[in-house]
Amino acid sequence: MYKILTLNNISAAGLDRLPRETYEVASEITHPDAILLRSFKMHDMEIPETVQAIGRAGAGVNNIPVDKMTEKGIPVFNAPGANANAVKELVIAGMLMAARNIGPAWKFATGLTGDDAQIGKAVEAGKKNFVGFELPGRTLGVVGLGAIGVKICNAAHDLGMKVVGFDPSITVKSAWKLKADVEQALSIDDLLSRSDFVTFHVPLNDATASMINEERIKLMPKDAIVLNFARNGIVDDEAVVQALDEGHLYGYVCDFPSNLLKDHPRCITLPHLGASTREAEENCAIMVVDEVRSWLEDGNITNAVNFPEIQMPRGDNPRLVVVNSNVPNMLGQISTDLAEAGLNIVDMLNKSRGDIAVTLIDLEAQPDASVVNRIAAVEGVLSVRCLSC
Repeated sequence: MYKILTLNNISAAGLDRLPRETYEVASEITHPDAILLRSFKMHDMEIPETVQAIGRAGAGVNNIPVDKMTEKGIPVFNAPGANANAVKELVIAGMLMAARNIGPAWKFATGLTGDDAQIGKAVEAGKKNFVGFELPGRTLGVVGLGAIGVKICNAAHDLGMKVVGFDPSITVKSAWKLKADVEQALSIDDLLSRSDFVTFHVPLNDATASMINEERIKLMPKDAIVLNFARNGIVDDEAVVQALDEGHLYGYVCDFPSNLLKDHPRCITLPHLGASTREAEENCAIMVVDEVRSWLEDGNITNAVNFPEIQMPRGDNPRLVVVNSNVPNMLGQISTDLAEAGLNIVDMLNKSRGDIAVTLIDLEAQPDASVVNRIAAVEGVLSVRCLSC
């Protein structure tokens, strides 16, 4: 029986994929084998020694101490792309709201008083204050061409916009999905100098913090619009507000309200709605639950932010799952221990990523506890599990 601890409400669409005869799932559970969460901040949490996996029902993992988990030999799974359509739709909505002055216009309309004739007269007199512009022919710059960025590029192209993208780490898979007319920027600065709108879809780290700052805003065309539905901190809010006040930028749309932004007439701030759709929550939960289950039951890894991807079909043989430091002679030592125990290896696969390696070993016979303990004692081995057939 596997025990799963949930630290947030996880969509039932995901949890239903855990068979009740082999999984116990609860928000209060002792000695869990895995933890599922969304926004819960784990950095100050005491992680139980029994934990073998952590699954984040979303893309970002800033709320998880990934480095600490890696040192313990614990993979951290996420759900990249599961909320991509939800974020794409919000970015398109943000561009439209900013371009057509929807926020100020709506506020104006809800503040009208008098009878219908008076309201109608006020509407005709006031609508000139909310004249906007259309998207076709304008240029959208997209920083980060993962699952979300690609969808935004293609949607903006379908709306008649010119699209410029930048991502030095773009995968071949993402590149194939981009429409042919999406142009490649040579740098962030190159992209900004060409963009009437710019949107960011990158994680927050040392390289991306304050990626949009006072100096870079100066590179943007007058009346450009900045959108941030990625992470708070990627955009220097104070620099953006200064540019709005000086008339250089036209608008700022983001998912991260603050006292500086929420009442500014040229800002549209939303309450972190990027992935807040029923469909996105279900997709994220389904994806991450399947990933955690595959690791627990078969030792296979997909979408772990700190472990290599590894897939080996499961047959009828017992399987050892070994997580170890990526250093020389680990496979030799493990193989020697198995040979000395008289255990024949039927199949084996080893994959590494950075300082971590994972080895899947299918054996002809079930190893006893002493063999597993001997391998676990090898210097550099972080964890060993035996999956019985």
